[in-house]
Amino acid sequence: MRPAPRWLKYGLAALFGLLLAWQGWYLGWVIWWKWANPETTSFQSQRLAEARLKNPKAELKRQWVPYAKISMHLKRAVISAEDDKFVDHEGFDWEGMQKALEKNQKQGKVVAGGSTISQQLAKNLLLSPTKSFLRKGEEAIITVWIELLWDKRRILEVYLNVVEWGDGVFGAEAAARRYFGIPAAQLDAAQAARLAVMLPAPRRYERNPYSAYMNGRTELILGRMGGAEVP
Repeated sequence: MRPAPRWLKYGLAALFGLLLAWQGWYLGWVIWWKWANPETTSFQSQRLAEARLKNPKAELKRQWVPYAKISMHLKRAVISAEDDKFVDHEGFDWEGMQKALEKNQKQGKVVAGGSTISQQLAKNLLLSPTKSFLRKGEEAIITVWIELLWDKRRILEVYLNVVEWGDGVFGAEAAARRYFGIPAAQLDAAQAARLAVMLPAPRRYERNPYSAYMNGRTELILGRMGGAEVP
C-alpha cells in the first residue's frame, strides 16, 4: 500500500491545527467569562445587525445585574419552565431530550427542544441560531466546558442576563422594566412565571403576552415553582 502523499499529510495537519485553534478560541472565552461579564453575545450581535438593517441607529435594551439582584421568583420560574433538573445534570438532560424526540416524532415536526439552560447559554454566547449537526456538535462541546469550569450559580446568572426576552430586549433587568416597569429584583411570582413562559419564543409571545395560551402556561409554571431547586 502506497503511503499518503506529503501534501495530504501537511493538509490534514494544518486542518487539525485550525480546528484546535478554533476550539481554543471558544475555550478562552468560556474561561474569561467565568469571572468577567459578557459585554455582548453572538446572538445579540446578530439581532442588532438585523435591527440596524431597518434602523441604523437601533440599539438593544440590556442592563447587567448581579445574581443577588434578580428575583428569586424569576430564578425558580425559569428553572421550572426551561430546565427543572438544572442543578442535578451535568449539562445535558438525556431523559428530557428523549421525551422531546418522541414528541417531535409523534407530531411530525419540531415542537419540543429538550435543550438545557447550559446548552441554550452555549448557543447564545458563541454560536448562531441556525440549526445544523455541526452547530449542535459545537454547542455540546461548549456546554461541557461551561459545566466543567463554571458553577451552577454563574451559569444561571449569565443566562438570566443575556437571554432574549423580546424584540431587542435581553436579560432579566431589561425584561422586567419593559413588561412591568420595575427592576428584576422586584418581580413577584406571577410576573416571573409570565416572563419564563415567554422564553421559547419571546418575540412571538410579546405580541400578546396575556393570550389564553400564555395565561394557562403561566398558571402551570406558578404551580411548579415551589419545587424548583435554585443554586
